[in-house]
Amino acid sequence: MKDYCFGIDVGGTSVKLGMFRTSGELLKKWEIRTRTEEKGKYILDDIADSILEVMSQEGITTEQVAGAGIGVPGPTRADGFVEVCVNLGWDAINPAVELVKRLGVPVKAGNDANVAALGEMWKGGGEGFKDVVLLTLGTGVGGGVVLDGKMVAGNRGLGGELGHVTVNVDEKDRCNCGNHGCLEQYASATGVVRVAKKLLSETEMDSVLRRNDSFTAKDVFDAAKEKDALAVNAVEVLGRYLGQVIATAALTIDPDVFVIGGGVSRAGSILIDVTEKYYHRFTSITEQKVPIVLAQLGNDAGIYGAARMVLE
Repeated sequence: MKDYCFGIDVGGTSVKLGMFRTSGELLKKWEIRTRTEEKGKYILDDIADSILEVMSQEGITTEQVAGAGIGVPGPTRADGFVEVCVNLGWDAINPAVELVKRLGVPVKAGNDANVAALGEMWKGGGEGFKDVVLLTLGTGVGGGVVLDGKMVAGNRGLGGELGHVTVNVDEKDRCNCGNHGCLEQYASATGVVRVAKKLLSETEMDSVLRRNDSFTAKDVFDAAKEKDALAVNAVEVLGRYLGQVIATAALTIDPDVFVIGGGVSRAGSILIDVTEKYYHRFTSITEQKVPIVLAQLGNDAGIYGAARMVLE
């Protein structure tokens, strides 16, 4: 009986792991350090050793394991191949194939944001739907697309890279990807701060943010909730561009639901409200709007989605 499965979410600093029942119940979660030295050559060995150790501790055999899924922070093809993953040091590798050799159970791999979208569809904000688009607003902006219950990786693994859709062709600052005017430059935690600092330098508007040289995205949202005009303007910029990208996705994919996650999503209703305002403006073609909801799984979305991959 295949009662168990494992979810693996690989980050640049740590690897999150979860042991699940195939019904979706999370039984155990833990983390190990991501050893990126020597082009990440130790990462998969460390993951396999950690899972095998837990299986031994719990008295679980490979015959009881349906498989393992792994989310990778970089473009990942549908067959699991990763051409390059800068944060891990990987080049031309298929982590799924490599983990099968080490674990002796089926393994599937996917881009971490797409995998998180699958997790939110399974047990989070998108539960009950099959067509889900996730945007994660953190240090950067990630995106994941699930259609008919399956992740959309695309031909080159670029499916769902919504954070790097160009929203402002006049932007002079360069995004981390090398482009100018990406959504990530406005809707990420660093982007919100960047926009607010730009407004502070270009205007003489009074703002509580002028009293704090090291303010965060949370500070900007907190100030906006108190009707601080400059902070409100910064949040409006985020809402306009995020709403623009969501509208484009709605008119391209027409999913059941948009799910917003990541640290910035903790701003709550103020974020949803301003995003919906612009999303509705840019989708006047229809009165039936796709709902925008907050993610529910937090940092566990990746391990949930990774586990769900092997149950498809």
